[in-house]
Amino acid sequence: MSTVDANAQSSSSLIKDFLHKCGGVAVIDGGFATELERHGADLNDPLWSAKCLLTDPHLVRAVHLDYLEAGADIILSSSYQATIQGFKAKGYSLEESEFLLKRSVEIACEARDVYYTRCCKSSSDHSTDGKVLKQRPILVAASVGSYGAYLADGSEYSGEYGDAIDLKFLKDFHRRRVQLLAESGADLIAFETVPNKLEAQAFVELLEEEDIKTPAWLSFNSKDGINVVSGDSLSECAAIGESCGKVLAVGINCTPPRFILDLIRSINQVTTKPILIYPNSGESYDGDRKEWVRNTGIADEDFVPYVNKWCEAGASLVGGCCRTTPNTIREIHHALSSRRTV
Repeated sequence: MSTVDANAQSSSSLIKDFLHKCGGVAVIDGGFATELERHGADLNDPLWSAKCLLTDPHLVRAVHLDYLEAGADIILSSSYQATIQGFKAKGYSLEESEFLLKRSVEIACEARDVYYTRCCKSSSDHSTDGKVLKQRPILVAASVGSYGAYLADGSEYSGEYGDAIDLKFLKDFHRRRVQLLAESGADLIAFETVPNKLEAQAFVELLEEEDIKTPAWLSFNSKDGINVVSGDSLSECAAIGESCGKVLAVGINCTPPRFILDLIRSINQVTTKPILIYPNSGESYDGDRKEWVRNTGIADEDFVPYVNKWCEAGASLVGGCCRTTPNTIREIHHALSSRRTV
C-alpha cells in the first residue's frame, strides 16, 4: 500500500471508528459567537470570536463546556475567523498570531479534559440540571473559515471574491494557518462555510501539497437549497471532497434548516463519505445593521423532526451553526439517542 493510500485509509477509519463508538450518529456543537456574547464577551471587532482567544479565553472554555454538557461529541475550536493576516492587521506580531491560532485548539482540548474530570465525579450519565455527563469519545476539530470570513464583509455568504483572487492566492492565504492547526493537537480540521468551488479546491490541494496528516472535513453553505452560495454546483463541490483521501466527511453548515434535506440528497449522489450537517437557526441576518433579525428562525424543539429526517436521508453527524445554542444541541442529542445502536 502506498503512503497516499495509507493516509486515506487512516482518515477514513478515524471517522468510521468514531461513529461506530457513538452508535452510528454523532452530535456536533452549535453557534459560538452568540454564546460568547451571552457570557458577556464584546465581539464588535473584525476578529469576531477570535478576539476572545486573547481577551477572554475563560469564556471560550466555558462555551466549549456548555456544549459538551449539552451532549456534543465534536467541538470546534474558536479559530473560524482567526487568521495570521487578521491578527497582524490588529497589531499582533507573527509569533503572537501563530500562538493564538494554536491556543484556540489548546483551549478546546482543555475543555474536553475538564469535562472528563466532571464525568468521573458524576454518579450518572445526566446530572440533576439536565447536563450530559458521560464518558464517551469526543473529537476536537480545528475550525478554518473561508477567505470571506477573514474579510468580515459577508462575502463568505456570497463567494464573490473578485477576479483577482485565484487558486494560488487562496492556497497561499490559508497555507500557514492550516499547517499550524494541523500541528496543534486537533483530531481533525473543519473547513467550514466554504462558499465556492475554487476555495474547496484550494483546501484539498493544500492538504496534499503540505502532506497534512490531520484529516479534515469540508462543509459548504447554501441559500437556495440547490447550489452553494456562489451559485456553484453543490454536487461538483462535494465531489471535490469525495476525491480527496484526506477529507473524511462532506456536508453543509450555516444554512437554513428548511434547505438541508434536499442538500443531503444531492451530496449523497456524489459521495460515499459520512455526511455532516450543522445548519443555522434559520434566522435572517441584516447585513446593513450587522445583526440577526429576532423571531425569524425556528425554535430549538422544532429541530427534532428535522434531525430524524436528515438522518434518514443519510446524515450521520448533526449539530448547529449561527444562533443555535446549547439548548438546541441538547434537543439534537436527545433526538439522536433513540437512533444510536449502543
